[in-house]
Amino acid sequence: RNSARTDGNSKQYVKNVVERFSLKKAFADETTQEKLSQAGYRNQGALNTYLFLRFVTPLATFALVFAYLALVMMVEEPLYMAMLYALAAGIVGAYLPVVLLKNKIIKRQQSIRKAWPDCLDLLLLCVESGMSIELAFKRVGKEMGQQSVELAEELTLTNAELSFLEERSRAFENLGLRTGLDAVSAVMSALIQ
Repeated sequence: RNSARTDGNSKQYVKNVVERFSLKKAFADETTQEKLSQAGYRNQGALNTYLFLRFVTPLATFALVFAYLALVMMVEEPLYMAMLYALAAGIVGAYLPVVLLKNKIIKRQQSIRKAWPDCLDLLLLCVESGMSIELAFKRVGKEMGQQSVELAEELTLTNAELSFLEERSRAFENLGLRTGLDAVSAVMSALIQ
């Protein structure tokens, strides 16, 4: 119970910092939410956490590197030298969240790309055997869990969207957007047609 309260407080703190410093204007563009979704982070809290990290990481990197250089490595050197090196480290730190997010997207896409041909075969078998598209997505989502957890997650989410979205085509479009893979988008476009 205490950890739940602490987690709630930290989320609120992150949200307050994001709003107070207008970090959405500074670090987010129209593709940020899409990239987070492609990495598997779909909720609003993920956007706030990412923006918070984009803000805090360069500052923390600068402070830690400056303290280390000034107090340990470059004690004999002038202070401005340690500050210059720390500033360079802070600039590198500014790109760290972006690089980590890109890395997560690439790993996730590799897993989905590798399992996609088998997924298509299973979907085709299910539909040819007389299953509805929803049941086929549900069944294949369960089967794909061992080969690609990421793809199984996307299929399960698409199945849920097929149940509650008014336009079924939107669920297929969302799958293509969330994966960010042309092969998936092409199949979803064909399904929409």
